[in-house]
Amino acid sequence: MKTTALTDLHIALGAKMVPFAGYNMPVQYTGINDEHETVRKSVGVFDVSHMGEFILKGEKALDLVQKISSNDAAKLYDGKIQYACIPNETGGIVDDFLVYRIDANTFFLVVNASNIEKDWDWISKHNIYGVEMKNISDKTSLFAVQGPKTTEALQSLTDIDLGEMEYYTFKKGVFAGVENVLISATGYTGAGGFEIYVENSHAKQVWNAIFEAGKSFGIKPIGLGARDTLRLEMGFCLYGNDIDDTTSPLEAGLGWVTKFTKDFVNADALRKQKEEGVSRKLVGIEMIERGIPRHGYEIVDAADNLLGVVTSGTQSPSLQKSIGLGYVKKDFSKEGTEIFIKIRDKKIKAVVSKPPFIK
Repeated sequence: MKTTALTDLHIALGAKMVPFAGYNMPVQYTGINDEHETVRKSVGVFDVSHMGEFILKGEKALDLVQKISSNDAAKLYDGKIQYACIPNETGGIVDDFLVYRIDANTFFLVVNASNIEKDWDWISKHNIYGVEMKNISDKTSLFAVQGPKTTEALQSLTDIDLGEMEYYTFKKGVFAGVENVLISATGYTGAGGFEIYVENSHAKQVWNAIFEAGKSFGIKPIGLGARDTLRLEMGFCLYGNDIDDTTSPLEAGLGWVTKFTKDFVNADALRKQKEEGVSRKLVGIEMIERGIPRHGYEIVDAADNLLGVVTSGTQSPSLQKSIGLGYVKKDFSKEGTEIFIKIRDKKIKAVVSKPPFIK
């Protein structure tokens, strides 16, 4: 198993470690509910250094990004970030990722940990433009500092005015005494905050500085368990669960990042799908009766006809009820539609809901 620069620190903090995407990662420290509440109410820090980072550089760097991305990267400006999918040639998704425009000829891509090699090979295959590609995943640490008190907690560490940074923008500068740190106004929790990219050699210094600065705000380390409950409350897709090589961006509700203003891999087939309509849709699920909708559980109607399958589910710590995501036939995708989740051969009543589950 791979480790991050701070694996030993997490073990010393008493984290429960689990294998995740080939890495030894902290799943929880004090408990998922406690950590979840910390992020929703104050500030928490995730070590998500297992994520992948690529740099694309050259006069045709934008052409390569446009070819592999479902979104229109021509709309980016220096310091702007875009969420997108990497479509495959068969209607599915290679990965979902972030595109950062450093300058007109330099783009920074952030991909999912489990897909680093797959994405690298895919982008390389489509690099007919002579773009210089660098995989800096193994040299880069990433800390997601999330929660409503994050700006206040981190401001003493940098001269960059964090309060003025708009969502999905980034700046580079001195942070915690380290130069050339990338500070990104992004996150996977819906609680606000920043993601901090730093070289591994400075990871411990930056981590310790964050905790020192956040001490009076009740800052805590947060594991992947709470990361999952937080993202599910927002209805954010998790690659490998809610989207994969067999799910179309349009089925997954990602039409908003699928722009037909330019050419990209499989654009014609996806355009046709948009015109004809999809046969199934990813929907939010709220349980009416007791039971948690787990990945792989069947979704049925009152007559026990199969409608689809659950892709993600949990007990929401904020709502104190069970929620999930799943694909259902289009006719059953309307908000408020009654559905049932098959749990141990029993039909448990639920309703189609429109994420985010917490407004």
